[in-house]
Amino acid sequence: EKAKPILLSYLKKYPKDKLTREYLGDIASYDKKWDTALGYYEELVKEQPSNANYHFKYGGALGMKALSISRIRALTYIDDIKEHFHKAAELDPNHIETRWALVELYLQLPGIIGGSTSKARDYALELQKISLVDGYLARGYVEEHQNNLKEAEQFYKSAIKVGGSPITYAKLIALYEKDNEPQKALDAAT
Repeated sequence: EKAKPILLSYLKKYPKDKLTREYLGDIASYDKKWDTALGYYEELVKEQPSNANYHFKYGGALGMKALSISRIRALTYIDDIKEHFHKAAELDPNHIETRWALVELYLQLPGIIGGSTSKARDYALELQKISLVDGYLARGYVEEHQNNLKEAEQFYKSAIKVGGSPITYAKLIALYEKDNEPQKALDAAT
């Protein structure tokens, strides 16, 4: 709230400043003002088509807008969302967030409109090459989404061995709770 008026004032003086516009797009995204965010990100993508992060943010804002409108209207966004996420992945082979977004996208879309567990697994494997812990978490997430809970458990345990962060433990605990195994959840928490 405090940064927005300062950034808007700065933007009046320096209307071409990319970082200011990116921050304003980020603020709009945080406020769930998707059209405003899209306006900032779309300009940035046009000005710097080789910037992976701009494609990622634009694709993400498109995806979030699609979730906020009717399913029929949302269908018209899918190709653009995929295009910008794929472009971001192509431009930056180490862009972790893009690969996570692609895992999520391919798991959430119905197969008839391009969803694919196989593609989600491919992006999870790409993640594993960039970040071992993210790869294990993504692979566990894919398996959990497919209700392959034993496989998911193994991937989450591998993530704990590699990363040991609270997030890795939280994923395993949530899996145990989902599978109605409270004792395992308690054991994992301690």
